[in-house]
Amino acid sequence: MTKRSIVAAAALLTAATPALADEVGLGALVLADAWVRATPPAAEVAGGYVTITNTGDTPARLVGGAADFAARVEIHEMTMADGVMRMRELADGLVVPAGESVVLEPGGYHVMFMDLAEPLVEGETVTATLRFAEAGRVALGFAVAPIGASTPPGR
Repeated sequence: MTKRSIVAAAALLTAATPALADEVGLGALVLADAWVRATPPAAEVAGGYVTITNTGDTPARLVGGAADFAARVEIHEMTMADGVMRMRELADGLVVPAGESVVLEPGGYHVMFMDLAEPLVEGETVTATLRFAEAGRVALGFAVAPIGASTPPGR
């Protein structure tokens, strides 16, 4: 194989590889840039992050989900109060206002994967299904970033 052939093959492979910015639609909702941090072998939980845009005229509410790699999927919020970081489940879910975006990110809103069945490995993609009260369910891939990452892989 010539050098030119190798370069051409690499370019085609790169073009065919899905990027992190892949978007998944569910009615008026667009979910983009889903990612999760890799976990050490004994970890029981992991936080998942995604940007949810509601292009519709009515609010949407993210209420939970499911994943083969976790026993439970909950929607959580982290807040800082009196110098103490607190995390809590959003029992009524997370509202995504009509015409707006909500970013789930470290230190704020996030998807909490509970009772992990196996470690999450950097460089892989894991699939979870998120459930919205009004819109239903949508499956999406979460790119696995390095342990302790503060941004999605490749950024």
